[in-house]
Amino acid sequence: MAVKIRLARRGRKRLAIYDVVVADARAPRDGRFIEKIGSYNPNTDPASININNDRALQWLLNGAQPTDTVKAMLSYRGVLLKKHLQIGVLKGAITQEEADKKYQAWIEEKESSITGKRDKIAQAKEDARKKAHEAEVAKNEARLEAIKKREEEAKAAAEAEAAEAEAPAEGEESEAPAAESNEEEENKG
Repeated sequence: MAVKIRLARRGRKRLAIYDVVVADARAPRDGRFIEKIGSYNPNTDPASININNDRALQWLLNGAQPTDTVKAMLSYRGVLLKKHLQIGVLKGAITQEEADKKYQAWIEEKESSITGKRDKIAQAKEDARKKAHEAEVAKNEARLEAIKKREEEAKAAAEAEAAEAEAPAEGEESEAPAAESNEEEENKG
């Protein structure tokens, strides 16, 4: 019986979550499996990979073949490196202590790079949020300035209309005495 380590889909439409399972190669994708050894969520950034490294290593040493996607995940988690080092120990090329030391050094380096990536993503999100906030504040200030300008223009227009309304009334009064003085001059003359 050929045994594969592969993904089994679950979750809703467009938000899939996968289980990492050990199954017979003839079984359907979401059907019967021998053992569930982890999960994979591609919806997060970076993608969440939770695998029981010890069980995955045991299945690999027993001959289970991972699919391409699972192989990439196992490599990302360091399981394939651990398998490689364990085979070296079994053949006598290196000692168990040396293999463990190399594996721990690799794990620490990998964890620091993952943490760095998460920090970088969080910082980028924070910068984008601050930039959007500053743009919104600037836009609101521009709107307030436009409203104040319109209010000032409306006030100036109202004052101008009031001044025009007063000016013709004064102009009529000044014309009336002028007309009276013209009449008086005609009467005298």
